[in-house]
Amino acid sequence: MKVAVQPIPDGRRITRDTEAVVIDVLRATTTLTVALANGAAAVRPAASPEAALALRAGQPGALACGERGGRIVPGFDLGNSPFEYTPERVGGRTLLFASTNGSLAMVAAARARRRWLGAFVNAGALVQSLGSAAHATLVCAGKLGRPALEDMACAGWLCARLVEHGAELDGEGARFAASLAPADAREVAALVANCPHAREMAELGAAWVRDLEFCGRVDTVNRAFAL
Repeated sequence: MKVAVQPIPDGRRITRDTEAVVIDVLRATTTLTVALANGAAAVRPAASPEAALALRAGQPGALACGERGGRIVPGFDLGNSPFEYTPERVGGRTLLFASTNGSLAMVAAARARRRWLGAFVNAGALVQSLGSAAHATLVCAGKLGRPALEDMACAGWLCARLVEHGAELDGEGARFAASLAPADAREVAALVANCPHAREMAELGAAWVRDLEFCGRVDTVNRAFAL
């Protein structure tokens, strides 16, 4: 397997011959991994809140989910905290998801053979699921068009694990991400808690601090999910 990394999404360079792994540690792909583990039927990324609401109007029972500026969008059913996506709330439901960065990365990766949700919480399961792929592209969502440290570090963590399984890094993006890989789970937690995006989230309140702690855990979900 060859593994490439995009520090920010570039849909023009994603083709049918690659498995795309979309990474938005804080918080979209962490949250959606939890949602699917808790029985959500499907995730449909939307490019905007308006698009998610329009989709919901035509899909009875679907939930409009996501955030702007870290907070739930007015009129949405759920925000972007993993703690909101309980089995009781999302079981059997389709999630129409629009977030500031993560959903745009999912849309950008639409031409890939498959789109996987990547985060620290399911990193081990994801590595196992990608084992037979010939090529994977790790698509970091970033923040407002700029690379995000936590996403690149997660890509680096995945690169390191995949290399242990015989993968080859493909390009400067992958090599740079690998250089940012935390050494162990303790370093993951510290990096996620102290990255610039985390400091912004922490200012929103205690619930967001709890999300940060959750997003910085490794392998708490033992399954990998594709859209």
